[in-house]
Amino acid sequence: MHPRPRGRVASIALTTAGALVALACNPQEMAQRRGGTQRLSIATGGTGGVYYPYGGGIAKVISEHLDGVEATAEVTAASVDNLKFLRDGKSDIVFTMADTLDDALNGRGAFSDGRVPARALAVLYPNYTHVVTLEGNGLDRLADLRGRVVSTGSPGSGTEVIALKILEAMGMDPAADLESQSLGVSQSVDALKDGKVDAFFWGGGLPTAAILDLASSPGVTMKLIPSVEAVAPLNERAGSDLYDEVVIPASTYPGQATDVRVVAVSNVLAVHETMRADLAEAITRAIFEHHDELGAIHPQARTLTLESASTRSPAPFHPGAIEYYRAVNAWRP
Repeated sequence: MHPRPRGRVASIALTTAGALVALACNPQEMAQRRGGTQRLSIATGGTGGVYYPYGGGIAKVISEHLDGVEATAEVTAASVDNLKFLRDGKSDIVFTMADTLDDALNGRGAFSDGRVPARALAVLYPNYTHVVTLEGNGLDRLADLRGRVVSTGSPGSGTEVIALKILEAMGMDPAADLESQSLGVSQSVDALKDGKVDAFFWGGGLPTAAILDLASSPGVTMKLIPSVEAVAPLNERAGSDLYDEVVIPASTYPGQATDVRVVAVSNVLAVHETMRADLAEAITRAIFEHHDELGAIHPQARTLTLESASTRSPAPFHPGAIEYYRAVNAWRP
């Protein structure tokens, strides 16, 4: 049987008939063949975020438009776990935040046990850092989190990575200066409603389903805390320009009256360096040739362009992806 990330549920399985694409398997590609079909696993994130539906859309596009290939989107804890699955031969395609990918390439932090030889297919969209609380909790700035109960994201997630980096960049020790909880976005929403946490971090696209649900809940007034002040110290500490200032526009969520300026880091669709070039090219091509289908599944996918997809990845682009970008005159090395 095809290995699944930590036994988590395979949530979307989409098949297509046809001749097998002429691609050889290798230990890192993990594609199983059964009945003439090559199988690919896409590691996404939790069901309350954007990775999961976006990954489901990519699985659908691959399965319906690449003959003899079946892709399945997997529920995971997101970036950190996804990259470890890629390294360890348990996933073929992964969603990851760029700063987590940078750590993985260089064997830092959560990847001190082994670097990940990942390659980019596309830079997808900016990940907006949501720092979420409720009106009346007395939280207006990042510094106000000191001494509070705060969820920094599920273990093994890019949210956890960037939350801890933001707190440290703002001069806080996450272990000593606040009471940290490690919850996914849906669990964080429930804990905030129940008064078990004062705030939570979430890194995701716009809008995020679980935060939409929170903002739409009767008797609840959701509030977003700006995080833009952390951009400069984050980039200084990283020695790069991985982090950007972006705006969550007013009315993105029900009751959000003003724009909120926050930290952003790009999301990257990545594969192992040993993936066959023709498969990587075919996947990249399918994503762009069927871009409208992805946009119909989640609005964040509508922001994908050839220009934004082929720049600013901390990982080198896969030769197969480069072949596609060159073919459509979008490659700017």
